[in-house]
Amino acid sequence: MSDCLFCKIRDGQIPAAVTFRDEDVLAFKDISPKAPFHQLVIPIRHLASLATATTEDTALLGKLMLVGARLARESGQAEGGFRVVMNAGADAGQSVLHVHLHVLAGRVLAWPPG
Repeated sequence: MSDCLFCKIRDGQIPAAVTFRDEDVLAFKDISPKAPFHQLVIPIRHLASLATATTEDTALLGKLMLVGARLARESGQAEGGFRVVMNAGADAGQSVLHVHLHVLAGRVLAWPPG
């Protein structure tokens, strides 16, 4: 999608602090972090929202979660705990229409959120 912010990051048109990349997934540091550790994990392939995902996206969505957990482990955040959040739709707070996980850690995260 030509006007998608995350597709532009994926394609190198917008710089990002990339922390992981393979053929399916890209992860990078959030530019407006809400916790000391805040990374975004996105699929390489454009998928607008979890609300539009299908059963064909099952493996990809699972891989996003596993990459998020890997990033938390590798950064030393897993032992203390981390949160994975995926917003779907404007009312839930999704501001970029490209599926993405927020992986947050490094402080106590209150519940319920927002």
